[in-house]
Amino acid sequence: MAHDGPAIELAALSKNYGRKVGVDRLDLTVEQGEVFGFLGPNGAGKTTTIRCLTGLLRPSGGRVRVLGLDPVADHRRLAPRLGYLPGELRLYPELTGEQTLRLLGDLQDAPTTRRRELCERLGLTTADLGRPVREYSRGMKQKLGLVQAFQHDPELVVLDEPTEGLDPLVQEAFFALLGDAAAAGRTVLLSSHVLPEVQRVCRRVAIVRAGKLVAVRAVAALREERARRVRLLLPDGQGGRDLGRAERWSPQWHGHEVRLLVPPHELVAELREILAELPVLDLSVEEAGLDEAFLDLYRRPVEEAQVRS
Repeated sequence: MAHDGPAIELAALSKNYGRKVGVDRLDLTVEQGEVFGFLGPNGAGKTTTIRCLTGLLRPSGGRVRVLGLDPVADHRRLAPRLGYLPGELRLYPELTGEQTLRLLGDLQDAPTTRRRELCERLGLTTADLGRPVREYSRGMKQKLGLVQAFQHDPELVVLDEPTEGLDPLVQEAFFALLGDAAAAGRTVLLSSHVLPEVQRVCRRVAIVRAGKLVAVRAVAALREERARRVRLLLPDGQGGRDLGRAERWSPQWHGHEVRLLVPPHELVAELREILAELPVLDLSVEEAGLDEAFLDLYRRPVEEAQVRS
């Protein structure tokens, strides 16, 4: 049954483990057709949030709707429309790859129309699928996990650290799958700590810290608003010198080369004045990546960093 509203709606979602807070009043909306990034270090609350929205955990408070359904109360109706790759993939070691995909397809209760295509694209051969999973490498298990998440062509796919253990060629095949999913109007929630891959495929990201939502931003805006990387090359013997006013830009020395993180509003006027005071031989300015934006937000208090888009 089609759903007209957002793919994911979390309103004041909370999950406690006794006295320990896993997620604290988290609000988040993911629209249909988005490839949406979900960022945070270990222990930030990403996996707890994912388990709540896939129906594996019952929230302590708040409201969760996935494709318009309650993931716990409506789990049987939601399962055929949802694909999920957990961050810690555990499979039955005695089953073959083929038996594993068939079992998980039966549990999803939906036709697995894409199984053969996905196995070919990710490099799982007929011989591979005939072997017991206990003989699989970590990368092969991850490929099997990706196939089971996409094999029934779900409306929403939730992926927790999906590229763990994948070699570069398989990673490219995975990114192509995400592109196909987006083109077909499917929704993907991509939870990861690998910032370049999130920057590559996601238009918007949510950043969580200590169970709280820090920011929901467009990737382009997040990069635009954060510091630029400025590299200065100074003469020999000048490495490590005091940079005066530029010391506030977090200098990192590599011999007689120093790298600075300069806020965009200070890039032209103030940087030009400071350069006039230093014996600079060469310089370069690079666009900030999501790494810098992420670290910048994490250095600030949660209340100060919280922004929306």
